[in-house]
Amino acid sequence: MKNGRFNEKYFLTDDQIMLRESVQEFAQQELAPRARELDAWDHTDYPFDLMYRAGELGYLGLSIPEEYGGTGMDSICEMIMIEEIARVSSGMASAIDAHSGLALAAFVEGGSEEQKKNWLAPAARGEKIAAFALTEPGSGSDSGAMTTSAKLEGDEWVINGTKHWITNFNGCDFFVVAARTDPESKGAKGVSVFYVDAKNPGVSIGEPEHKTGNRGPGSGTVFFTNCRIPKDCLIGEEGEGFKILMKGLDEGRLVIAALSIGIAQDSYDRAVRYANEREQFGKPIGKQQIIGAYLADMASQIDLARTMLYHVCRMKDAGLEYTAEAAAIKVFASEMCVRVTEKAVQIHGGNGYSEEYIVERNWRDSKLQTIGEGTSEILRCMVLARRCLNEEY
Repeated sequence: MKNGRFNEKYFLTDDQIMLRESVQEFAQQELAPRARELDAWDHTDYPFDLMYRAGELGYLGLSIPEEYGGTGMDSICEMIMIEEIARVSSGMASAIDAHSGLALAAFVEGGSEEQKKNWLAPAARGEKIAAFALTEPGSGSDSGAMTTSAKLEGDEWVINGTKHWITNFNGCDFFVVAARTDPESKGAKGVSVFYVDAKNPGVSIGEPEHKTGNRGPGSGTVFFTNCRIPKDCLIGEEGEGFKILMKGLDEGRLVIAALSIGIAQDSYDRAVRYANEREQFGKPIGKQQIIGAYLADMASQIDLARTMLYHVCRMKDAGLEYTAEAAAIKVFASEMCVRVTEKAVQIHGGNGYSEEYIVERNWRDSKLQTIGEGTSEILRCMVLARRCLNEEY
């Protein structure tokens, strides 16, 4: 580890290092000047230009196969990209995750060749923006409790229900929607996945949520009211949607880990600079033993999280089962992010509590990472504890 950063030449290939440098250039030159604007409490406009620019650079389909419009890179490349974007704007990183890590993952896992050609490929190229509609007002952690329904009437599905906390809801071209197609089934059974054009007259949206952090492109409520879609908008087999969704969430948890590492790394870097510049009692505060200990702990935890993340990415790319490992790194990295950003604020003292300093925004952004795509509590109890007890999860 050098200056709090892991040894790239040991962990990464030359191509992966070049990708990191490329994303850094985009993040610092094009995204950073807009980051404060995106974080504004009253910001409601969707940043189409930034998303389309990310698409032009290949970031919206980084790990999607080349035959379907992506660049066909490995999972570590995707994590590198997310980390570097999150160092500047966690909201933008979340928007990219919702698009490719969640919505497009459903097509990769269960889509037909026609669906991949007509919907996955344009989205992977950044020509279309996607949103992932799973969470509902009454079903967050318990996704199987969803009440949104899809009923087959002739050659059309009719969808009715409400989805909540949907990232990209106000800027997407289509939604990937989970709905119950068998009203008699409970839990994960009887759930199917569909894609729905955002311009469908049966689709309407609410106002953006005023969140504590992770604002960026925003998230909000989507209403499906007698929303009629063609029969062939079903992704995968009827009633098998939960399997598709869970595969996407496994990948999404890796992305949340990368996002958390990005926020933490930026907070650490800023804390180091501040500790070297801020003087009290006649010397830089970094010379105080307790501040040095804080920084050592922060650097070690970031390095551990990144190392574990890359290990799980290699498991994924090797075709191994990685559900429990994805849950573990998501829990560790997200909680590490909260600890590191809090320490960064503490090192900044009163200044760290001011919006003038970016560590304040990072601190606000960190908490969501322990909640989204599986809370720490759910992942510990429903995945990790069951694995320890050799139970199914």
